[in-house]
Amino acid sequence: MTLNSIMSLDDTKDPNLLSPLTLAFIGDTVFDLLVREKIINEANRPVGKLHTLCAKRVCAGAQARAAEHILPLLAEDELAVYKRGRNADSGHKPKNAAVAEYHAATGLETLFGWLYLKGENGRLHEIFDMICQAV
Repeated sequence: MTLNSIMSLDDTKDPNLLSPLTLAFIGDTVFDLLVREKIINEANRPVGKLHTLCAKRVCAGAQARAAEHILPLLAEDELAVYKRGRNADSGHKPKNAAVAEYHAATGLETLFGWLYLKGENGRLHEIFDMICQAV
């Protein structure tokens, strides 16, 4: 995987001070990009197949299962960020997932956004690789 930080926060902004839903906003994209990179590295496929494979891995249910696998492996600060995201009230009712799955997925996205904005790409890839090995 080659995700490098293409954006950096203004020096005055600390990812720890951003709302969990703001972190999840960027983390959703980061997770999606990592999944897409993994899928295209596996094989050259028609775009429709790529989309189907990606959608199966980035849906709330899949992200919730991924979170279950990595939670015991997270550092204390990472777990705290995950929980902030999981417990955030988005005011959104999920259409295709249970509420608990949706919250767990938001927690995972929050963690990915936080790591990305902190520039901790090595740890980001390490956690993503743990997810891929567990699935």
